[in-house]
Amino acid sequence: MSLPSFSADAFRRALLTLLPRGRVWSREPDGIPSQIASVWAPTYERQSDRAANLLVDAFPATTTELLTEWQETLGLPDPCAGDNPTLAQQRLQIVSRLTNTGGCSIPYFVAFAASLGYAITITEFTPSRFGNKFGMTFGGDDLAYTWQVNVPNFSITRLTFGDQFGKPFASWGDTVLQCELTRVKPAHTVLLFNYES
Repeated sequence: MSLPSFSADAFRRALLTLLPRGRVWSREPDGIPSQIASVWAPTYERQSDRAANLLVDAFPATTTELLTEWQETLGLPDPCAGDNPTLAQQRLQIVSRLTNTGGCSIPYFVAFAASLGYAITITEFTPSRFGNKFGMTFGGDDLAYTWQVNVPNFSITRLTFGDQFGKPFASWGDTVLQCELTRVKPAHTVLLFNYES
């Protein structure tokens, strides 16, 4: 569905049709009412366009001008977004914060990562017990509270000319995903990230 758009000429004609009938209310192009309508019409056109844009901009998934309003409402931007997040990343972060209902199951975390734009899988660990099969991961009781997020695709950020002194030559991983999942994970658990190429 396209947004409604009205031209200044359409508003000028509408203003002239709203005038009462009579000799004083001339609709001639050189008459005073017609000239006044021509002055007012561009303002109505601008206001109409802005109001139509509000239909798109009011939703967090498509917002541009109201982005800062959404961010201030949700306590964003925060360190999770990184130094220079893209507009798409900022929108996804807003949508994920608004739609986050909480939970601690694997489907919840997979859906939460998907709302941020990441397809992940989760691996759960268990502590070593008598009777485990040979070749299984050997670990202590802490493994009962450890889980791993597997991210199939990740971004590598390499040092470029003009970057700030002291930055690493390369960094990899998705800090938005790491930060957001660390923020919502159960406090007693240990979260690992596995980036596969």
